Amino acid sequence: MEQNQTTPHDLDTDTQTDSAVDASPAEVMPNLEELLQVAERRAQEHYDAWMYAKAESENIRRRATEDVSKAQKFAVERFSNEVLAVKDSLEAGLAVETATVESFKSGMELTLKQLTSVFEKFNIIEINPVGEKLDPHKHQAISMVPSEQPANTVVSVMQKGYTLNDRVLRPALVLVSQG
Repeated sequence: MEQNQTTPHDLDTDTQTDSAVDASPAEVMPNLEELLQVAERRAQEHYDAWMYAKAESENIRRRATEDVSKAQKFAVERFSNEVLAVKDSLEAGLAVETATVESFKSGMELTLKQLTSVFEKFNIIEINPVGEKLDPHKHQAISMVPSEQPANTVVSVMQKGYTLNDRVLRPALVLVSQG
């Protein structure tokens, strides 16, 4: 008999359980407005991070462009400073009042040594191919001359050529043998 009887206290407990069950889904599922606000906040954070990264990459690109421009503009500065010393030597030689042929010659030899030293510092190498086979990448044949040497061998150099770090600045102007 006791099993079938319900007390008012039992009804209150059942009502509380039902309202707890009804309240649970509402508490478990967040409000749609809150979800929207969270999504908007995250979207704004991602947008801000993207804008920061974009601005940073533009700054890096601009700085790199400026660095390349400065490097191109001032690349020959060291070389120019060295060549200025050679120019000063030439001017000093010309300024001598009582110059003799011997003094001019010795002054020119010293200036040539100075210029050769500058070329060595900057890896400018002379191309003087007498006796070598004609290399169209390094030599420019002006004409062919009769010679006892094999065909297309450099017989004479009319103007020396130069390379800068293995890149031809100016090809050597040469005469080659007909063979």
